[in-house]
Amino acid sequence: MKADYYSWTQTLVMMAADENEEMRSLELSGQVGFNSLPHQVVRKLVSQGFCFNILCVGETGIGKSTLINTLFNTTFENEEADHYEREVKLRSQTYELQEHTVKLKLTIVHTVGFGDQINKDESCKPILDYIEAQFEKYLEEELKIKRSLSNYDDTRIHICLYFIAPTGHTLKSLDLVMMKNLDSKVNIIPIIAKADIMSKTDLGNLKKKIMTELQSYGVQIYQFPNEDEEVGEINSSLNARLPFAVVGSTEDVKIGNRMVKARSYPWGAVQVENEEHCDFVHLREMLLRVNMDDLREQTHSRHYELYRCCKLQEMGFKDTDPDSQSFSLQEMYEAKRREFFKELQHREESMRQMFVNKVKETEAELKEKEKELHERFEVLKRMHQEEKRNLEEKRRELEEEMNAFNRRKVAAETLMGQALQGCSQQPLKKEKDKKN
Repeated sequence: MKADYYSWTQTLVMMAADENEEMRSLELSGQVGFNSLPHQVVRKLVSQGFCFNILCVGETGIGKSTLINTLFNTTFENEEADHYEREVKLRSQTYELQEHTVKLKLTIVHTVGFGDQINKDESCKPILDYIEAQFEKYLEEELKIKRSLSNYDDTRIHICLYFIAPTGHTLKSLDLVMMKNLDSKVNIIPIIAKADIMSKTDLGNLKKKIMTELQSYGVQIYQFPNEDEEVGEINSSLNARLPFAVVGSTEDVKIGNRMVKARSYPWGAVQVENEEHCDFVHLREMLLRVNMDDLREQTHSRHYELYRCCKLQEMGFKDTDPDSQSFSLQEMYEAKRREFFKELQHREESMRQMFVNKVKETEAELKEKEKELHERFEVLKRMHQEEKRNLEEKRRELEEEMNAFNRRKVAAETLMGQALQGCSQQPLKKEKDKKN
């Protein structure tokens, strides 16, 4: 039936082509208006607002909060941390900002106690767990039957500002391990904090050492895209300045006839927005003006997609089977369900067998203990009988001694009575002899 329909249609087309050998080109009588579609998208996005999440990783007191306050030209409330934290903790704070008509939901995540512990083996785990937890929340929302991603509060980390201490030597082992674990999960931008304590020559040498070590250890930091003609030249110059050497300050200092953000010293002032003094202007330009949308896009298309792919593979999902044929989601679900129940039965059987073995072991132990108690009871019983016999013998000996004592006592009393009687008769005899 379909073949007849297609052949009939083709015949009609050929007949029309024969009648009109030349095709007519239709011109628009007026403006249609689909060129306003970008403006519609912009209006919709502006009305919804944007979100941007920053993770600040660095040692306590290195200037994370000060730099964030300087970047957004405001003072965010942040509780100061001490150096006595037993473990690394993450503190998240969300703020609602607005610049002209654009609303921004800014979330800043600080790492409290990072690098303060003597044993730093577990310093990376809380940070990695937090990033993966945000990916997990987004994936759970995607897999819901009734999902609402347009209104979803996206907490995925878009950029990690990694603060490096200006020691003047090189990266610490903790920094290398931390950035190597983070590079597949978040966009990393290394920052040399408090760069005003180093000379310009030492700062340049430190930048070269840091980039050389990052390349040798295979750490993938965020590279600013230079494919776009509008921002390609700017991003190329920004890539050459990595890592950024920055100075943060919320203090207004009067220099000349104007007030600027700067840090005052006895020998002068370090201006935050002076390109000759630090790279703060370039960091702000990269982060807020040029590449904020690319950072959000890289987070979704690269880091989140990598996490999502690995997670779905762990759950048993795959794109194609070995024969490169399309798969059925229902069949895959049923297969996964059967596999799950099979594994559940296997675990149940192993637990039942483990329980039986445990019961047998317990019964054997109880029998062994019962045997030991019985043997101990027999020993105590024999000891008791032997002690009883000894006591009976001692009792008999005591009774014999008592009988012998009583006999001696009676004999003694008899002798004493006879002796007293004899003594009483002798004076009477003497008196009778005197009378005679």
